[in-house]
Amino acid sequence: MKKVNSEEKEILESYDKNEWKPVKKLKIQRKRYQKYAQATFKKDKRLNIRISSKDLEGIQKKAIEEGLPYQTLISSIIHKYVSGRL
Repeated sequence: MKKVNSEEKEILESYDKNEWKPVKKLKIQRKRYQKYAQATFKKDKRLNIRISSKDLEGIQKKAIEEGLPYQTLISSIIHKYVSGRL
């Protein structure tokens, strides 16, 4: 059996306390948030930066470990930072 991490435990406890409420007009809300997600991940700008060879090599190694292209990893890091999750 998989061990539950702290975030999963918090979600389960919240559910057990009946803190979850059904979403009204689910189809409309789902479409709304899908549009938000598409806008968030739309890549419509180009960015050129200079970084050290050592840092680039480190990012490329991390990307290989994650199974991602290194540019996708960099984009993900930037997104997490600006959204306050990093």
